Amino acid sequence: MRPQRILIIDDEAGVRQTLAQVLEDEGFAPQQAESGEEGMRMIETDGIDLVLLDVWLPGKDGLEILQTMRERDLSTPVVMISGHASIDTAVRATKLGAYDFIEKPLSIEKTLLSVKNALTHRRLEEENRSLKRRIEPRTAMVGNSDVIQRLREEIKMAAPTNGRVLIQGENGTGKELVARLIHQQSLRRDHPFVEVNCAAIPDEIIESELFGHVKGAFTGALRDKQGKFLAADEGTIFLDEVGDMSLRTQAKVLRVLQEQKFEPVGSTQQVQVNVRVISATNKDLPAEIKRGTFREDLYFRLNVIPFIVPQLRERSEDIPLLVAHFLAEFSQEYGKRQKEIAPEAVKAMQDYAWPGNVRELRNLVERLVIMVPGPRIGLADLPDFLGDGARASGAPSIAAAAPVESLQDAREAFERAFLRQRLESYGWNVARTAESVGLERSHLYRKLKALGLTVPRREDEEGE
Repeated sequence: MRPQRILIIDDEAGVRQTLAQVLEDEGFAPQQAESGEEGMRMIETDGIDLVLLDVWLPGKDGLEILQTMRERDLSTPVVMISGHASIDTAVRATKLGAYDFIEKPLSIEKTLLSVKNALTHRRLEEENRSLKRRIEPRTAMVGNSDVIQRLREEIKMAAPTNGRVLIQGENGTGKELVARLIHQQSLRRDHPFVEVNCAAIPDEIIESELFGHVKGAFTGALRDKQGKFLAADEGTIFLDEVGDMSLRTQAKVLRVLQEQKFEPVGSTQQVQVNVRVISATNKDLPAEIKRGTFREDLYFRLNVIPFIVPQLRERSEDIPLLVAHFLAEFSQEYGKRQKEIAPEAVKAMQDYAWPGNVRELRNLVERLVIMVPGPRIGLADLPDFLGDGARASGAPSIAAAAPVESLQDAREAFERAFLRQRLESYGWNVARTAESVGLERSHLYRKLKALGLTVPRREDEEGE
């Protein structure tokens, strides 16, 4: 790795040479310029990592050079130096983006500390930008269909408010993405976004996860613990799969929504919070209310601004864009040259019903990027269920099933027929089937049990 280049712009040769010697002893590569114009040319062409810039220079002074750097959008950090500067000069330099301001005669220790801190600050900024570039593809809402454009507009309208949001949609449609976009476009975007998967947390500890606990509140509570609501203070808490909460937990969440305060488990001390609540579910909550498994008052508290995330089969025209997006994402992630995909392969994807929605499509594209050895993905590279007549094999006909009386019955009939076909295609391997449809294995087991599907015992599962 090359040593970092530090440019010293000062009209005093003695100052330049002294600083250059000190910086070289510290492992840097010092460069020198005696005028602002010469220094500006070097900044633009020589890959300078940091500038030590004197305020008083012949021709353009240091503040003019700093102004020019900002106008040209040059991000090189600058430490100003001066022998007779006023407070106003220091304030102007700071407003123009100078990292630090050091007065002459220079303290070598203070100068080196400022240089190292400025370089560290620049590295952290670059890492932050790099991290944002990696995160952005996963927080992009890809598609130009009417339903997606309408969803973008709804997010744009709802985000700047503090209204509670309930996001409804099938598994894998992108409910979490919608929640993150609402937070990112809200007035709380600089504060935490805290996600809670209510379906993944056992009922006996979910209250502790949400509200925290104090030491000794229960067996194993060896120290105080901060809950998710307090972690999200001033920001947003996202209650994913909120329909899976127990009635007891629902009552406590309702109280927090009403009062914006709660008591940690085992404590009598109330904690005040200011959070925006976004929740999501794949369940039909009005039906759950009729069954007595979800509180009606909580539903009305959560459902101030409702969102419906469309299924992928409702926007098949977006599939080519999504495939291209995921190909680029995973090619970059795995350091592979981006593959092309044959039009007939894309057409097969568009003809498929995608019960696992965007998550299932994303999982498939990741697998293709990893497993297809050549530069082009063809129809033969797709799984069997995406071959000719993919819709017929991948999306069982509801009409062929037994008569149904309601939308819920129709959905269950569809899911039962589809999952049976998918399990058969994977030799009743639940782990591979769960991956192919974008579900966690435990979630798929629960789904199969609810649908009345029994998985035959397989030899390779003995002893699990």
